[in-house]
Amino acid sequence: MVTGGAGFIGSHLVEMLIARGDCVMALDDESTGRADNLHSVRDHFDFSLVRGRVENRALLAELLADADEVYHLAAAVGVRLIAQSPVESIQRNLQPTDVLLEELAKVARERGPIKLFLASSSEVYGKNPKEAWTEEDSLVFGPTSCMRWSYGASKALDEFLALAHHEEHGQPLVIGRFFNVVGPRQTGRYGMVLPRFVESALADRPLTVHDDGQQVRCFAHVEDVCRAILQLMDTPAANGQVFNIGSDQATTILDLAKQVVAIVRPGVEIEHESYAEAYSPNFEDVRRRVPDLTKLRSTINYAPRYDLEAMIRDVFHSKRR
Repeated sequence: MVTGGAGFIGSHLVEMLIARGDCVMALDDESTGRADNLHSVRDHFDFSLVRGRVENRALLAELLADADEVYHLAAAVGVRLIAQSPVESIQRNLQPTDVLLEELAKVARERGPIKLFLASSSEVYGKNPKEAWTEEDSLVFGPTSCMRWSYGASKALDEFLALAHHEEHGQPLVIGRFFNVVGPRQTGRYGMVLPRFVESALADRPLTVHDDGQQVRCFAHVEDVCRAILQLMDTPAANGQVFNIGSDQATTILDLAKQVVAIVRPGVEIEHESYAEAYSPNFEDVRRRVPDLTKLRSTINYAPRYDLEAMIRDVFHSKRR
């Protein structure tokens, strides 16, 4: 079962699971995901899409009766949604994970454990000032009056809860912290920067870069990320562990915008906008977000196939169709 299976990352993961011969159920309320994302597998005899919410205990119990692995990707999506709807964002991170873990514990008592992959986020590191973040680094959040940090804090609580179930009940699990995952089907609607840039360039609109554009990020293609997820779930040494999943090849947001312009529409302008204009007067951002991938590489054979140019071209071609 893949929760959030009609979403950007979830739909790619569903396709990979089907391709390797699994029978897959995707559970999605389509609040941010779309059934169209699953067009390629919609009629496959080993696939079913269930429209509903993880918090629906009766539905969840019914689906778990047929599951031997769960990939929990259902969550709030994007910085813009967090800024606009902080209550919804916090609840959509915490409540489904709590309900899912409780239902998994019931199944474990009745017929044995179901292995879980929990999708987390680089946001859990907050504004830790280190050059590159390792999985054991401290989490550094800003004040509770700044809703910007509520997303990372809620995902961190998801991790605490899952690891507590692992320690107390023996729940088998892997936690993956995603770093700026990009690729086809991702929308710029919720603030994701690469699709937002590509969509603007295709429409011959200026690309809007927040602040001075010197924020440092690392982008990873969704296919590379999904391959890593499947490898980790198949690796016994990964059980009960937390992993950074992404790329460690850094670029600035301004350089990303320039590359998009060069590839998609040379000559289109780049404009700058303050965080106060884009989000709120007290919005804070992280200047540098780079993962240390040592633990991931020492656990699985992690070798990304996409560099940044290939990622940009893939998003460009997918949106031009």
